[in-house]
Amino acid sequence: MSVDGEVRRLRSEADEPGWEVDPDDEWGVAVVATVGRQLRLRREAVGMRAAEFGEVVGYGEDMVYKIESGKRIPRPEFLDKADEVLGAGGLLSAMKEDVAKVRYPKKVRDLALMEARAVELQLYDPLNIHGLLQTPEYARALFQMRRPAYAQEEVERGVAARMARKAVFERDPAPEFSFVQDEWTLRRRLGGRMVLRQQLERLLEVGQLRNVEIQVMPMDREEHAGVDGGIEVLKFEDGTAVGRSPGVCNGRPVSELKQLRILELRYGIIRAQALTPRESAAFIEQLLGET
Repeated sequence: MSVDGEVRRLRSEADEPGWEVDPDDEWGVAVVATVGRQLRLRREAVGMRAAEFGEVVGYGEDMVYKIESGKRIPRPEFLDKADEVLGAGGLLSAMKEDVAKVRYPKKVRDLALMEARAVELQLYDPLNIHGLLQTPEYARALFQMRRPAYAQEEVERGVAARMARKAVFERDPAPEFSFVQDEWTLRRRLGGRMVLRQQLERLLEVGQLRNVEIQVMPMDREEHAGVDGGIEVLKFEDGTAVGRSPGVCNGRPVSELKQLRILELRYGIIRAQALTPRESAAFIEQLLGET
């Protein structure tokens, strides 16, 4: 397309990798289909052809059709522009929040929903700083180290999804959190020295919350109940719970009492073997001074 004598390149699928809809994500498919249907109805109501509309918003005709048919996830800025061009009065822009959630992997959304319901969370991570405690920079460094390498678009998608889970800290009433981190996860300079410093500062900040306890498992411990891998136990208000660990049922979520008892037994021993929350805070401050 030519605008004021200049050639304007319209966006195609090649420009937006990673914005396809997961066909196995029923909720996501429904959301994107609804948005696409509203977009098409608005476009037709103002008498614009798909090609004409695409030229205005900077998208190729094929991309417009794919978004309208629910095969592509629209970008937030696309919805804002479409809302303006079609005079939707904020209707299309208002759909950005749900559309943004569709971009998060389904398993991440499911986990966030469980975390949002939990009244108590027991979390041990032997590999990295736990996702709920990560800074955006630390999370980005982790995603950038994945192999095969993620496209930058996928990296940012993962970071956004992980940061969105932090809303659980803002709940009222607040749930009770217990974190245990192996010492070596606090020493690895993933992403560089400044990234680690910011991460340690974040741990100290979160650890000051009344409903949060962060404990460190020192490397010099001669006994460690966490050798079978990480542990997550989420307890709900109705007395039910769900947990998972690589050492129980191959990491699949479990809710049976027998498996939950195993996870809680292991987690309780890990907490007893780790530094107390106060000792852990002092230890993290010491690491921060060394970093």
